[in-house]
Amino acid sequence: MPYHHGDLRRAILTAAVEAITAVGSANLSLRDVARRAGVSHAAPVHHFGDKAGVLTALAEEGFDLLARELSSAGDDFAEVGVAYVRFAVTHPAHFEVMFRPDTHHRDDPALAAARGRAGAVLAQGARQRAGEYADVAAWSLMHGFATLWLTGALPARLGDDLTASARGVARTLFGD
Repeated sequence: MPYHHGDLRRAILTAAVEAITAVGSANLSLRDVARRAGVSHAAPVHHFGDKAGVLTALAEEGFDLLARELSSAGDDFAEVGVAYVRFAVTHPAHFEVMFRPDTHHRDDPALAAARGRAGAVLAQGARQRAGEYADVAAWSLMHGFATLWLTGALPARLGDDLTASARGVARTLFGD
């Protein structure tokens, strides 16, 4: 559906998600984003400055979505891990960009704030765990699992039930 008027920012970000889904963030072009959004090729540059600006806004949006997803999981730390994996699989374009600081403006204040909000939810649950690095251990485990799921690299014995598999992995490390 071509863009005519309204929320240009939203139209460009939606088009960027579509483009990343099709070609990956490394191959993203602003001309393709503009075409998908139905706007002039100059519109994304005018609104975001450059490709990294678009990806920064997308990463910020992703961290905000992740923070909400993690918060909705409640107090069960293993379920927070499951929510993390569910977010990654539901929002693969955001997930890809969020953790590729070489593609966006890592020091952007709005992005840093959004990243902090998501990190705070994870850290809150990790504080209940023993060890100085519980938050990093939890993040590493669930991020790795999500990445392996997205790339199809997990053993077939896990089947196709994402939630059950993620829950099993999380509970192995974090217990009941």
